Amino acid sequence: MSSVRRFAPDEQGDYRWSEVERLRYKDEGSAPFKDITRQVLFAQADQGCELRYFEVAPGGYSTLERHEHTHAVMILRGHGTVRLGSASQPVAERDLVTIDPLTWHQFHAADDCALGFLCLVSKTRDKPQLPSDADLAALRGV
Repeated sequence: MSSVRRFAPDEQGDYRWSEVERLRYKDEGSAPFKDITRQVLFAQADQGCELRYFEVAPGGYSTLERHEHTHAVMILRGHGTVRLGSASQPVAERDLVTIDPLTWHQFHAADDCALGFLCLVSKTRDKPQLPSDADLAALRGV
């Protein structure tokens, strides 16, 4: 069904869209993360993709994980860093981050602002893989 979902930031300035529920990023205890929410902006039964918006509070971060599927991430607000493999790089508004399959990745918001980003993924995708102790040691170069 064709529609317009209006951008409507809330009283705190968090990015929101009309008729879109703000969800937990993941279940507590399922993986390490801090202060992040998720909104599903587009997910039609007849389409093969989903468009989601994630908002990471100042100082927060997503889970360090990898998947078999590709991601496309567009930074909409704020700044921070993204880990891609063993390297971290700064990211800011309007940067496009592409994440190849099985690449370890994690987003961190700067301490002074939220980091908000759109994420386009395949609707049928594998579950996230979390790093083992050996993976973490390899990422640290130990």
